[in-house]
Parts: sequence; C-alpha cells; structure tokens
Amino acid sequence: MGLKGKLIASIEVKCGGHSIHDIIHTNTHHLLNIIPSVLNHFEIHEGETIKVGSVVSWKFNQDGKEILLKEMIESVDLEKKSITWKVIGGNMLELYDSFTITTSSEHQWTTVTIMYEKKTEDTPEPLTLLGVFLSGLKGIESHLLK
Repeated sequence: MGLKGKLIASIEVKCGGHSIHDIIHTNTHHLLNIIPSVLNHFEIHEGETIKVGSVVSWKFNQDGKEILLKEMIESVDLEKKSITWKVIGGNMLELYDSFTITTSSEHQWTTVTIMYEKKTEDTPEPLTLLGVFLSGLKGIESHLLK
C-alpha cells in the first residue's frame, strides 16, 4: 500500500564508471549528440552545467510519449562520482508528488537510483523510465568505446 518507492539499477560499463560520470557532469551539453535516440532536448535554465542549484530540463520519449523533466541539481559528490537531481517540473509530476534521480559511478559500474512518491496507488512504478536511463548510459558507454 506504500506510495513511496525506490528503484535501483546498476550496469557494468567497460569504459569505466568515471568516464560516464565525466560525460554527465562536465559534458552534459554533448549528450544530445551522443545519445540522440534517447534524448531529444537538454537545456540549462539557471546556473552552470551541473552545479548544485542549477536548473536543467531534459526531453525524451517513453513508450511513444514525450517526457519532460525539469530538475534542480541537489548535490554533486566528485569523490563518489554522484549527482542527485530533484524533479521540479514537467509531466512526471502529473503522476508523482516527488521524484529524485541519483547517478553514481565507481570502477566498472554506474548506478541509477530513483526515489519517488506516487500520487495514487494506481500510479505505475517508473520501470520504463528506469529503462530509458539505462539505455542512455549504454549509449554513452558505446560512444566512449568508439
């Protein structure tokens, strides 16, 4: 009966987790060219690339529907190679009261953690969205291994 949930997925990356983190943290603006099959739009609304307090938005397709995530960067830990985004706008908030995404990387692994609170018990778990994120990470890995 819980409305709060947490999904965690880790994938092995041959290019090294630090390389994935570097692309997401310092070269975010290149993601449109790196994973065009996943990501349709990236924009910085406030602040700098990926700095605490910055506001960014992403658009991608999920099951044929365009999804918009407008997020504020809550934390960046360079030592742990993790970034936490809090969704503050977009159509994900039509289904969820809160939605936070954390990526972290170490050695040969990258992990995506999604914490959320559904508006109703009928709201689906965001498993498809988790799949979109993992697909994006695999696309980044493929780019780095070229």
